[in-house]
Amino acid sequence: MIQAIKARWPDVLLQFEDFAQKNAMPLLNRYRNEICSFNDDIQGTAAVTVGTLIAASRGAGSQLSEQKIVFLGAGSAGCGIAEQIIAQIVREGLSEEEARQRVFMVDRFGLLTDGMPNLLPFQNKLVQKREQLQSWDTTSEALSLLDVVRNVKPNILIGVSGQPGLFTEEIIREMHKHCPRPIVMPLSNPTSRVEATPQNILSWTDGEALVATGSPFSPVTVKGKQYPIAQCNNSYIFPGIGLGVIASGASRVTDEMLMAASETLAQHSPLVNNGEGPVLPELKDIQTVSRAIAFAVGKVAQEQGVAVKTSAEALLQAISDNFWLPEYRNYRRTSI
Repeated sequence: MIQAIKARWPDVLLQFEDFAQKNAMPLLNRYRNEICSFNDDIQGTAAVTVGTLIAASRGAGSQLSEQKIVFLGAGSAGCGIAEQIIAQIVREGLSEEEARQRVFMVDRFGLLTDGMPNLLPFQNKLVQKREQLQSWDTTSEALSLLDVVRNVKPNILIGVSGQPGLFTEEIIREMHKHCPRPIVMPLSNPTSRVEATPQNILSWTDGEALVATGSPFSPVTVKGKQYPIAQCNNSYIFPGIGLGVIASGASRVTDEMLMAASETLAQHSPLVNNGEGPVLPELKDIQTVSRAIAFAVGKVAQEQGVAVKTSAEALLQAISDNFWLPEYRNYRRTSI
């Protein structure tokens, strides 16, 4: 099918959507350098999450490279996010080895470590070495999420498990004990599967956590103060990436283009720009954000040689020319 699409529409932007976990990453890796293609579940989710984390880190007065990150859920989406985080940490100055030592993946069998049976190919580079965990305070062979939080003392906790309630009060309080302003992101959809509700997270941390969710939640009030909840939704990212690719005529979607999208999203954070408010801009501002992301993506595509070099003015005009509103025209009768 891919070959047929390529033959019929050689300049197509192909978006992979809702592929099974065992197929999603292999298909993306197989075709991303053959045809202009993009997996929103992996790359879109990763880009919006990294953009959110860049903004949240800056809002807390630090950089992403200074954080320690724990994931609950190590499927293709979670590992895709982790790899994009590692790329951003390297971009901020750490080596790849140092970056990987700051990311911890937990699945239903516990922390991913070397020597575990039945690891999937995309999980292999995200394991921690058992020999480096000898000093951990635990008596369990399978290292649970609580074990990991207690010993790693993370700044960031991300949930992509699809299982509700796994960010327990004990886990969140343990995290808050070592991190005055934890970043907690229960990203599982729908709301019935969220790892913890924003209300609970903020109550357990006395309102000091920065929270972003995968599902929409209303603002939360703790001790008389209202906290807006950012929704870490792919809709912040993929329209701008698609628009940037089409407007620039890019032949590929590169990792650097995705990182440019993440950085641009972070630059539009009310928390970063105003010192308060939600981590992400309101969805009503999505057109402004998408235009900015499209320009950043198109510019990087030109710099990398996967799009023809033009002036900034020409790229902006191409973005405007490809921007449209989903509106019906006024009815006009043409015959009697």
